[in-house]
This record gives sequence, C-alpha cells and structure tokens, in this order.
Amino acid sequence: MLNSTSSTSSYFVLEAYLHVGTLRYLLFMLTAVIYMFILISNTSLIVVICMNRSLHEPMYVFLCSLFVNELYGSTGLFPLLLLQILSDVHTVSRPLCFLQIFCLYHVCECVEFSNLAVMSYDRYLAICCPLQYNTRMTVNKAVTFIIVLWVYSSVKFLVTLSLTIRLPLCGNVLDSLYCNNYLIVKLACSDTTVNNIYGLFGVFITVLVPLLPILFSYTKILQVCFSDSKQMRQKAVSTCTPHLVSLLNFSFGCLFEIMQSRFNMTNLPKVLRLILSLYFSVLQFLLNPVMFRMQMSKLRMFKGHRVSV
Repeated sequence: MLNSTSSTSSYFVLEAYLHVGTLRYLLFMLTAVIYMFILISNTSLIVVICMNRSLHEPMYVFLCSLFVNELYGSTGLFPLLLLQILSDVHTVSRPLCFLQIFCLYHVCECVEFSNLAVMSYDRYLAICCPLQYNTRMTVNKAVTFIIVLWVYSSVKFLVTLSLTIRLPLCGNVLDSLYCNNYLIVKLACSDTTVNNIYGLFGVFITVLVPLLPILFSYTKILQVCFSDSKQMRQKAVSTCTPHLVSLLNFSFGCLFEIMQSRFNMTNLPKVLRLILSLYFSVLQFLLNPVMFRMQMSKLRMFKGHRVSV
C-alpha cells in the first residue's frame, strides 16, 4: 500500500500532484517547452561567453558559473517532473529522491546564493574601486571563488544528506511535487535533534555568509550612486539591476519554500501551495538567462562595444 510503509520502504509517494485527466498532456507539453527554453538559453549564453575572448573577464566568469548552475538545477527538477505528470502513480525511488534533494535544493540553492554574493562583490569593486579592479579581481581569482563555492556547497549538503539517510522512517508520503529533505526528516521514527540543529545551522550559514558581502557591496554602491555623477548612476543601475532582480526573486522563492516545508500550510488552497512551490523551482531558472542576457547586451562600463548575444 502507498500510504502505509515500514521504515525500510524503498520509495516515496509525492502526494501533491493533482489529478487533471487529459490536461496532463497539455501540462507536459508546457513543462517540456519551459525546460527546453531553460536548456537552450543557458547553454547559448555559456557558449557565447566561452567563444568570445573579449568576454573572458571576471564578471562573465561568474555569469558562466551561474548559467551552469541553472542547467544543473533545472535538470535535477524537470525530467522527474515530466515523468510524474504523465504517471498515474506518483512514486520516486529512495536513491533518486535523495539525488534530487542534493542536486536541486541544496547544491543548486547554495551555489546560487553564493554565486550572487561573489557577483555583488565583483560589482562593488567595479563601481567603487574602478582603478584597482583589474588587480583586485582577476580571472584566476574569479575561478578560485567559483571552485570554493561549488566545493563548499557540495560538502555542506553531503553532511545534510548523510544525516537524513541514516534515519529510520515511519512513512513514505511527501506532500510535495518533488523530494524535500525536511519533509523526509519529519517522517523519522527516531530522534531528529541532530538533523534539526544542523539544518538550522545550515540555513544560517547558507543565508548569512553570502548575505554579508551582498549588504556590504550594495551599501557601498548606493553611496557611490548618490554622491557621483548622473552618468555613473546610470552605469551602476545598468550593471546591478539584473543582479538585484535575480537576488530578490531567489530570496522570495526560498522564503516561500521554507515556509511551506517548516510550517503547517494546509489552510492554504492546494493550488496556491503548488504555485508557490513551482515559483521557487521554475521562475529563477526562467528569469536569470533573460535578465543577464539583457545585461550582457547593454553593459558598457568596461567595454567599448556592445556585446552581441
């Protein structure tokens, strides 16, 4: 039976899927189009950055890392989502569920926020210290930042998963469209104090560590904007707006996801809860390539020509 399970269950049931009848084929096509757009747009931007030597600069190295993360995270979500839309029984194997948690919600989420943090520091150097920018932020330093944030994110959430995998579970039903680490921890039959403490610690360092350079960088950038010329303010707005939009969108998405997994949201309509879940999982992947493509085509601060993308 799907709703009753022993602690040795080899699968989880994703209970949040609605039964939409023949509309599933329309939803499948719409989801497939969104996924293809994400793949094509992010891949094309990565190719442009790699092939155009004039873009081999720190800012574009960070953007390339961000686009790679979009591909990585969306691939952790969409193939399984497409399969579940067409399926009548919404189950996912235990190993695949943990793999999705690692790819989508932890490494992708942590890399995204950390990547946005180092991008904010890069913009701070470019706007507030333009004469020192080429010495304080080189391509080699940008690559080092990227390696550190990817390794840090992977190790941090390998610990999270190792703590979750060892738990004996008294159920296998997840009220979600995809696998969620905290929902699995809530199914545990044993004490989860260690998981909860490390989970709170993980949220703390995932949010606070990137947030400090973001707040510092944009405080300094705002000071320059208010004290400098109109032309400088326009350049600052041009280079920072896509980053700020992406950051705010990602932050709201994380907030909705934390509220849904940590608090009882059953009083909200099920359709609204599904929309909020998809907002976190889908909109960031859709928005980033559009916003940063606009930035790559308009940015003139350090380049004397328009980039064609």
